[in-house]
Amino acid sequence: MKNDNRKVALVGTGFVGMSYAYAMLNQNACDELVLIDIDRKKAEGEAMDLNHGLAFSGSHMKIYAGAYEDCKDADIVAISAGVSQKPGESRLDLLQRNTEVFRSIIDPVVSSGFQGVFLIATNPVDIMAHITQKLSGFDRKHVIGTGTTLDTARLRYMLGEYFQVDPRNVHAYVMGEHGDSEFVPWSQALIATKPVLQICRENGGNQNCEGMERISKDVKNAAQKIIEAKKSTYYGIGMAMVRITKAILGNESSVLTVSAMLDGEYGRHDVYVGVPCIVNRNGIERIISLSLTKEESDLFNHSCDLLQQTYQGIQFG
Repeated sequence: MKNDNRKVALVGTGFVGMSYAYAMLNQNACDELVLIDIDRKKAEGEAMDLNHGLAFSGSHMKIYAGAYEDCKDADIVAISAGVSQKPGESRLDLLQRNTEVFRSIIDPVVSSGFQGVFLIATNPVDIMAHITQKLSGFDRKHVIGTGTTLDTARLRYMLGEYFQVDPRNVHAYVMGEHGDSEFVPWSQALIATKPVLQICRENGGNQNCEGMERISKDVKNAAQKIIEAKKSTYYGIGMAMVRITKAILGNESSVLTVSAMLDGEYGRHDVYVGVPCIVNRNGIERIISLSLTKEESDLFNHSCDLLQQTYQGIQFG
């Protein structure tokens, strides 16, 4: 990966994609941003709109609408494109349609000569990341899903509110599927270096384990609450994508709960799932295996089982 020109190609200029692009601009996260969409005119309009804000951003990004051949020398191809679920359509049927959409994206990206890192945000993100790895043939380290990165940020925010502490000093993770079977491994949750569960036991009434369970449910249901209020979620996931992008382009070796393919970690194989990973310019440098309790391991395995069952139902033709 080159360090002289940080180039990102974004496929899909909907709400999520453009929240990502806008946050990229404001954080000066790359030097060159290519917007690719089946609706070329929309991509051109979005590029114009972003460029008109350059003077206020302190950034010198080159932003333009492009095509798949522009992915050739990109460091990252971020994908937020996909089709929406039709009324009465099953989850598997939706996945089948999105598989074909991704085939129409991945094939020309790979044909361009792209050799960077795929970053997937399209839901269900664990499955779509797996589909991307299958269609591209890329090494598992070079295909990343946003996973439970946003869920983890929500968890740390809520724990920070609960304990009245800066969320940056909260070390806790959401693991598993980005969806209904995700869970919080509370045995690994810390405030500074002190276990959260120990703090709850010591504090008793005001801050207790029941409060942790409530927070866990609130994290899991956060997206649905937002969707009920404003129809969709996009700012949070857009910023999560930027955080992952900066870890890759900056070669940070940051620990993020992205969706990664397991190959023996946690005793699982051939499944994309949200786990703490060291992320740098190589993509996923290493998956961190946490010491889960028996109950937490059962929850993790349940999540992996659901994801594998769903993935195995997809027809690749």
